[in-house]
Amino acid sequence: MSKRRKNQRAEATPKREKVRDVFVPRPFEGLADEPEWIALRELVPAASAPLRLTPELVEEYGDRPVVLATVLPMAAPAVAKPDGRVLIGLQRHQQSGDVSRDLADALLCALRTEPGRQVSVPPLPGPGPRLQDILVDGPLEISMHDGFEFWLDPGAGDDPTVQASLERANAAIYPTVKLDAARAAYWCQVPEKAHVRWVLPDDEDAALDALSRLGAAGELTLGDGTKFAGMFRAHGRLTPVWDLPEDTPAAEWEGPVAEFAKRYAEALGEREPLDAAGRRARQGLLGRQLTLR
Repeated sequence: MSKRRKNQRAEATPKREKVRDVFVPRPFEGLADEPEWIALRELVPAASAPLRLTPELVEEYGDRPVVLATVLPMAAPAVAKPDGRVLIGLQRHQQSGDVSRDLADALLCALRTEPGRQVSVPPLPGPGPRLQDILVDGPLEISMHDGFEFWLDPGAGDDPTVQASLERANAAIYPTVKLDAARAAYWCQVPEKAHVRWVLPDDEDAALDALSRLGAAGELTLGDGTKFAGMFRAHGRLTPVWDLPEDTPAAEWEGPVAEFAKRYAEALGEREPLDAAGRRARQGLLGRQLTLR
């Protein structure tokens, strides 16, 4: 091919715009229930919560019910139901460095999709509105589920293929209970043990110092038979984890978690620098920390 023809072909082919990814360490910052968004994203297997669109979006797309789900079938980012409902999934396969932008784009794509049709969502959405821009903010009204039947439309469970897929998804769920003793605190049971996981609402450094003070004082456990297992770092917040006896019901941990929350609040309020024991405890905690992204 001649050089001239190559140049003509290059001019005729539009250049594909390259979408650059951006990492946002606290994607849910500014939302009233930031720790709960993180918990539903990283810790909870099956839960849902209604969301409210801003008045501008209601005017453009109608007052369509929007439901936040921990996970959707095939880890889809969004579903446009035949009855007009929109479901968005927090836990999905493809994501950019800004989870809030991903979720907002999935929601907008679903609103633009004809009800009942498959929603197409780009893997990298590029610049645009985030959750904080398109939702009426407030505390999440979380419903916990034992299974994923909330996915289904009426009568859909009669389909053997759908039923088989649902059974596989339900088999992967481990029992999880939302605790009342602290916001974003959850009990869960896994093989041979149970855990309490609590997404702390505070700045990471301040939370780590408070936990270090408690560790130095020997007050990091939830009582006899329990062990402080370590921490997750997720979306700019710390999530301490405790190992518990597997045969003690979730309700029995409301009191110990409430007592620990009180000790933690007192330690968080201290303003003196950590002493030598506190610094050693802090180094030990850092060594038992896992970052989730």
